[in-house]
Amino acid sequence: MDGTVDELMFGTPEGALGRPADGAVDGTAGPAADSAGTEPVDGAADAASDGTAGATAGATSDGPVVRLVDGAGVGARRVRVLIADDEPMVRAGVRAILGTADDLEIVAEAGDGREAVELVRRHRPDVAVLDIRMPEVNGIEAAARIRDAVPGTKAVMLTTFGEDDYILQALGRGASGFLIKSGEPEELVTGVRAVADGAAYLSPKVAARVVAHLAASGAGTVAGRRTSARERVEALTVREREVLSYLGAGFSNGQIARRLRVVEGTVKAHVSSVLARLGVDNRAAAAVVAHEAGVVSPGPAGPRQ
Repeated sequence: MDGTVDELMFGTPEGALGRPADGAVDGTAGPAADSAGTEPVDGAADAASDGTAGATAGATSDGPVVRLVDGAGVGARRVRVLIADDEPMVRAGVRAILGTADDLEIVAEAGDGREAVELVRRHRPDVAVLDIRMPEVNGIEAAARIRDAVPGTKAVMLTTFGEDDYILQALGRGASGFLIKSGEPEELVTGVRAVADGAAYLSPKVAARVVAHLAASGAGTVAGRRTSARERVEALTVREREVLSYLGAGFSNGQIARRLRVVEGTVKAHVSSVLARLGVDNRAAAAVVAHEAGVVSPGPAGPRQ
């Protein structure tokens, strides 16, 4: 895919926008399969142990199971996604981008946060892509309500430059991913996949904005916060620092387990320890610390591994 998310939203050649993905997008009908009740698959494909193979089979403790071969779903359901934005053209652009991925399925669309919460209750998607600023109920409040009503649905926030305060609020209100609307289309697909797998995903641009905004808001200079973050990270064990570096890059527990060649339960225990020792509440906040300290590993490339 060429061009930024904004270009695909507003500058796409005639006919490219509005191409519906399989499944309902009018907010009134969805596929028969529901996200609830899906049985996990034990283990992970040996071929994917290095994080680069094109096919995997496995389950994270907090994410859906999807088998992928070169990006296509094989033998398992696709990730079900809801899109919420008050601008129809933006929704069409996001739908067009996500529709290029065979493993993602748009099940509903909403024009405001209140409708988004209602449709999440009805369709129970794996991921809700929410614009931060919407009428009725904004994306931050919608993410919090979704977390309380349907904990299995993860929220990805779409934001623009100048909304740094909103991003910081969303970090504490249940959002799992943050993407800039002017980012690359591939990043939107990557972020949705990562969050569906139970990871926290901050686009590099969002992470940089958060770090800069924290410094500008009186939370310490950029250099000072970087030094503080590095000191906090140094207090972790070697293995915990390694796990944090993967959290910062948007890896799920399953992906980290394959990279470290350990069982997923071990990774989950490390993640819990990292959050506790850093004094943060969730993976997204831990990812911010990883970016501040400069310990982020290269992110997972391509389809979910």
